[in-house]
Amino acid sequence: MKPVLIFRHIGCEGAGYLADYLDARGISHRLIAIDQGMAVPRWPVEAGGLVFMGGSMSVNDPLPWIADELALIRAACAEGMPVLGHCLGAQLIARALGGVVKANPVKEIGWFDVETVEPAASRLLPGIPHRFEGFHWHGETFTLPEGSTLLMRNRHCAHQAFANGSALGLQFHVEVTAPMVREWVELSREELERDGDRTAVQTPSQILEAAEVRATAMQPIADRLYDYWLTPSRA
Repeated sequence: MKPVLIFRHIGCEGAGYLADYLDARGISHRLIAIDQGMAVPRWPVEAGGLVFMGGSMSVNDPLPWIADELALIRAACAEGMPVLGHCLGAQLIARALGGVVKANPVKEIGWFDVETVEPAASRLLPGIPHRFEGFHWHGETFTLPEGSTLLMRNRHCAHQAFANGSALGLQFHVEVTAPMVREWVELSREELERDGDRTAVQTPSQILEAAEVRATAMQPIADRLYDYWLTPSRA
């Protein structure tokens, strides 16, 4: 397979477990560090897939690289190239394909259950648990682009995962590792302590509790989702 290009938007939101997944399968990957001023390629003929990571910005912000990424996503999807988005990345995919990105009813930060939407999830992701714990850090959500299949949801956010042609968007952070969780908490401790009494925002101690065990427990879920993303043809 040709190399996978991974678009990083802020320094602390790198590939995480996704890099381990790709390395274990002998799939090369290259970082496009938007946070360091790297340009968005117009059409990466050398790429076998595109991955868009998270970030603290909004898809609706007037940042010069957002329009370039949206155009690239549309072109890649038109060609059937595997495209994957985590959190902000999922919102970029939704926006590129005609959806609207807007405020979620609540800010969602911490470990909360995700459930599959049936029968679509069983058909496209056979063997994946109906309910599992995922890691979340977002204040926005998106409407589903035309032709999308909703795969996952939870009580805080109606659209947690969707498929659209060769694209897979994940609102939650299936890629996080325990060190990533600890870094995010330290960078945002003031925000978490201020908002920690809200139903959908956990305190730093709640987020850090058993972070290693929880992140490891998500990896089989990540494997199944990433397997689906890299599948050339989908029923």
